This record gives sequence, structure tokens and C-alpha cells, in this order.
Amino acid sequence: MTSETGIKRLVIVGGGTAGWIAAAAFARLLGERLEIALVESDAIGTVGVGEATIPQIIRLNTILGFDEHDFLRQTFGTFKLGIEFVDWSARGSRYLHTFGDTGLNLGNVAFHHYWRRHAMQGGSESLWHYSLHQLAADQAKFAKLERVGNTSMTGLAYAYHFDATLYARYLRNYAETRGVTRHEGIVQTVERAAESGDIAAIMLDNDRRIAGDFFIDCTGFRSLLLGHELEVGYQDWSHWLPCNRAQAVPSRRIDPLPPFTRATARRAGWQWRIPLQHRTGNGHVYCSEFISDDEAAEVLLANLDTEALDDPRPIRFTTGRREQFWAHNCVAIGLSSGFLEPLESTSIHLIQSNISRLIELFPRDRINAADREEYNRRTIREFEQIRDFLILHYHRTDREDTEFWRYCKHMSVPDSLTHKIELFGSGGRLGRDVDDLFREASWVQVMLGQGVTPADYNPMADQLSNAQLGQFLGDLRKIIEKAVAGLPSHADYIAQHCAATNA
Repeated sequence: MTSETGIKRLVIVGGGTAGWIAAAAFARLLGERLEIALVESDAIGTVGVGEATIPQIIRLNTILGFDEHDFLRQTFGTFKLGIEFVDWSARGSRYLHTFGDTGLNLGNVAFHHYWRRHAMQGGSESLWHYSLHQLAADQAKFAKLERVGNTSMTGLAYAYHFDATLYARYLRNYAETRGVTRHEGIVQTVERAAESGDIAAIMLDNDRRIAGDFFIDCTGFRSLLLGHELEVGYQDWSHWLPCNRAQAVPSRRIDPLPPFTRATARRAGWQWRIPLQHRTGNGHVYCSEFISDDEAAEVLLANLDTEALDDPRPIRFTTGRREQFWAHNCVAIGLSSGFLEPLESTSIHLIQSNISRLIELFPRDRINAADREEYNRRTIREFEQIRDFLILHYHRTDREDTEFWRYCKHMSVPDSLTHKIELFGSGGRLGRDVDDLFREASWVQVMLGQGVTPADYNPMADQLSNAQLGQFLGDLRKIIEKAVAGLPSHADYIAQHCAATNA
């Protein structure tokens, strides 16, 4: 159902991070031709635990014209160099999935092939010995660094930790100043066009009718429009990603302030730690088949680094995705479209990625079936790629000390992931898709971190003599040490540039 003058009225149902990112982005890029309304209710809470991000969020903030320091100041934000995984491949194991390259590629050969050649010749240093991000994280240091000295080595790639509720508020202020109209209310009924089946309007509990030409469903796990009203089915991936519950709790601030997220494997899942300026976000993601809710809360509280500030808050979910993301004149964004656990901090990325894709394919006068099919095809592929990357963390493990980890180690996995593991295990090569969210450096770090060690390396890495290889690696380490020595502490950088006044 569209108005006589084309698609002019956009209605976003649901607020939170998903709703207000959608409102802000559409107001910025299509606000001149769209009348944008957002419906939400203060009586309905949001999940609000997505406090860790990946570098793609910098692009969103840049498009919206946010001042980075002001944004971090208003959201109590900190910087993030990567995610540290503790006890995943084995008890006592630890590695950092960083956002940057490790070492330095040479002669069109990825650095990890030189590292692997050195290791096969007796070298004992890990790949992360040559990581700028690892050394900065170890010393709790951070600064904006685009390049290392006068070398070709790239500097620090980063993302953010922030309070998701405050980020939504920041986005709301931005959107409302650019013409987005917010309506308070709870959706009671949905009107459908008789012939097309498209959504024509929603009726709120205050008897207000909100008509639209196009609708974005940001109603969270309820998926009120796409799932409930349009009856789009859900594809359950819990046989590959069995965790189905989480409990979240804030605790006091960590000192010194670490510039990375931590994910620690527990007996039936894992625990996150996200350092903010004013507090620490913590949570325990677990499978209820292997641990009770009460036991999961005890595990969470017993393993906090700082004093808890509240009682744990429970969240239930089923990992997977909607069969379609766009049906009729409605697109689901955020939790209403599917759920992939926050192990690699992809929740907010999927919101912005899907909104960017929707804006790219957004109809002007009428919805074209080819555009809708393309949106669904690309979004399904993105979900599947992230799914495989998450499964890798669980499946490639030597842990068999609990029933949960035995299940994960021996479960069948998608053929697409099996191929990647076998290809990397044979010679350090990666069957990465061109449009994969995760860079080659990410796959390398997680493969190695989870214990997938290549049996061989690219023969082009033999172009250096043993002496040249030794000097190359030694010089790299010295360059990294010198660069990190000149960085301020993470806490000092924040205090100087973006400290929240009431943190």
C-alpha cells in the first residue's frame, strides 16, 4: 500500500538502538523526501546490553556527522582494540582478536605465512608477539595512531564501548532535530490493505492511528510486524549455537581501564566484560540445558572483577534469523530480524549494515520485487557468514571438561565452515568471501587462537633467507615496542579528550 504520490511516509515501530539508528540514518540521507515517524513506549523496556562494537560503527557516526569526542563523552564511552578470548580453545588459553593487522605483509604474502615458516623452524613466539594492538592492550594504552612512524605498518584500528541506552538517546536527539516525529504508545492492532496485504497503519493504545507507506519493525524479539503480523517464519540455529539465555549485571569501573572487551569461557557458555568510563558491563551467555538460571547467576557474580551494582537481569533468546527480512512493505531491523549472540560484538553492526542496505535499495514510487529479493539475499548471506565465524569459536576447541563443551566440539557444523577450517589447516589459506564482514586478519587470529595450526605455509614466504627472516621479525618487534612506548594510557587519553563530566 503506497500513497498516491509514492512512498513518502516511513514509520519505524520501536525505539532503542535499532529504531533510533534507523531514524537518524533515514533523516540524514532521505529526510528531504520522507516524513519519518517513530513509535515507541516508555512502558516497554529494551534489551540494551549491546555496549561493544566493531570498527564499522565509525563509518555510521561519520555519515551522521558526530563529533567522536562528544559522542564518547555523552555515552560514557571508551576505546576498543579487540576482544580477548580466555579459556576457549583450552583451559588456560588466551588470545586477542584485534581489529588490525598482525605484523606486516611482505611481497604480496600475508604475514602469518612468514610467522608460520619461522615457527616450523623452531621459533617460539606467538603470532601476537608481532601485534601492535596486543602490546597496547597488554599495557592498557591507547591513542589515535594511523601509521607506525615512517613505516608502511598501519596503526591502531579501534571501535568503542558505550552505554547503549545513552547512545539511543544521543541518536534520538539527533533524529528529532532533523524532523523525525516520535509518538508515545503501544501498538494494539495492525491494519492491512485488503488487496496487497501490505501494512497500511498501526493503531496505538491511545486510539491514535499512524498510517505509513513503508514500515520498519524494530520491536525486538517480539517482531510484532514481520514475525507476528506478516507471519514470516524463524530459522532456528540453536543446534550450532546452543546458548539460549543471558544474564547481565553492571559492576564498578575497572582500573586500569582496559582498551578491549573480554569474553571468558565458562562451563556452559561464556562471560563478557565491557569497560565503560563509569562502570563495567558484565554478562553470562549460557545454554539452559547444561546449567540452571540460578547457577548461571552465581557463576556471573562470582567472577566479576569489581563489585556488582545491581542484581543480574535475565534475557532469553533463540539464535537464528527470520526466513525473510523484508516482506510486503516491512523490513525488520535489529532483534526483530534475528539474533546472533554478542560474542563478536556484531549486534549493532547488523543494525547499521541492514539500514545501509535498505537505504541503498529503498523504493521511491513503488516497491520492486527485485529490490526486495536482493535485500533478502544479501542480508541472509551476511547472517550466515557471521554465524559461521561464531560457530568457529565453539567448535574448534580441545575442551571436553564439561558436557556443554563436549557437545560443541563434536557437533556437526555447516559445510561452509568445514571448508574454511580444512583450507586454513592445510596451508594457512583462507576461503574468505569477498563481502565477508570479517577481514582475513580476523579469520587468521581466531583460527590460530582456537588451535587450528596450518600444516604448511605459502611457498612464496621462502623468498627470504633464514637470516633475512630473522631480521625482518626482529625489526618488526622493535618497531612495535617503540610505537607502544610513546602511547599514553587508555585512561589518560580519555581524561584528556572525552571524559564524561559526571562519570
